[in-house]
Amino acid sequence: MTTKQIHLHSQEETVRLLGEQDTRLRELERDFGVEIFLRQDAASGGLSLTVKGSAARVTRAARRLREEIDALRRRAAPVDPRGFEPLNLDAPSLPEDGIYRAHNGRVLRPRTPNQRKYCDTLTAHDLTFGIGPAGTGKTFLAVACALRALESRQVMKIILSRPIVEAGERLGFLPGDLMEKVNPYLRPLYDAFNTMLGGERFRTWRDNDVIEIVPLAYMRGRTFEDAFMILDEAQNTTPEQMKMFLTRMGTGSKAVVTGDITQNDLGERASSGLVRVLNILKGVEGVAVVRMAEADVSRHAIVKRIIRAYDRWEEKKT
Repeated sequence: MTTKQIHLHSQEETVRLLGEQDTRLRELERDFGVEIFLRQDAASGGLSLTVKGSAARVTRAARRLREEIDALRRRAAPVDPRGFEPLNLDAPSLPEDGIYRAHNGRVLRPRTPNQRKYCDTLTAHDLTFGIGPAGTGKTFLAVACALRALESRQVMKIILSRPIVEAGERLGFLPGDLMEKVNPYLRPLYDAFNTMLGGERFRTWRDNDVIEIVPLAYMRGRTFEDAFMILDEAQNTTPEQMKMFLTRMGTGSKAVVTGDITQNDLGERASSGLVRVLNILKGVEGVAVVRMAEADVSRHAIVKRIIRAYDRWEEKKT
């Protein structure tokens, strides 16, 4: 076990850092898997925090604490527990139809009535399924809603996952460590965050596990509390993987599952967990399904025509 000590300047700084009834302290302990103790020196009366746990976890937790303390001392402003910077209390509010303001000032809005319904449903339900073809904004809008929930302190972190369907190569035979192997599969999720947050801010949040992007197979055994969970490309999950993901939800969390049930990479003999779960959870309280269509495609105009052509071809087959 490793311990690190962080000295505090005053009682006021301590209260502002740790929150009411030490709520921020408990959040940090949970997020980093460490124990944090507030101590007062008997002789000097000085206050300090002692962080205890494994070396790697203690290092990360102590770094987070120092960043938040530095932000408090620099600007004497409320600290955003996810951004490690003071909240911008003067930032312009979102227009009524906006869902998130990107780092470059651009306001992200749903482009179709169905996309608006999707965003409203994400807000109102604990579990939402977004079903539809590529380009309908299922994942992009879910990420925007997740960031809005994070920055408004409705959740404490964002978890994104997708199944890794090996396209002719097994991960064990690919070069590099785990993240180097899976990064190509997770690239669409990175792209969405880079667009909204900017590269530097995204890397900071990712490195501090405020945003965690993980392959579905590595979620087993974990529970995510106060988290906004997104499962992308869910048509490529097996029924067992789908059940595993949905049962990772902890207290205060919500989940969004996106996918296109008209295609999957599992092979003809394999059953899609997404198709099955839509039948299993039909009518369950707190669960909603939003189906998107060709009219919701927000990519190049030709994408709509491609989807339409494929739909006609599929109809002829049946």
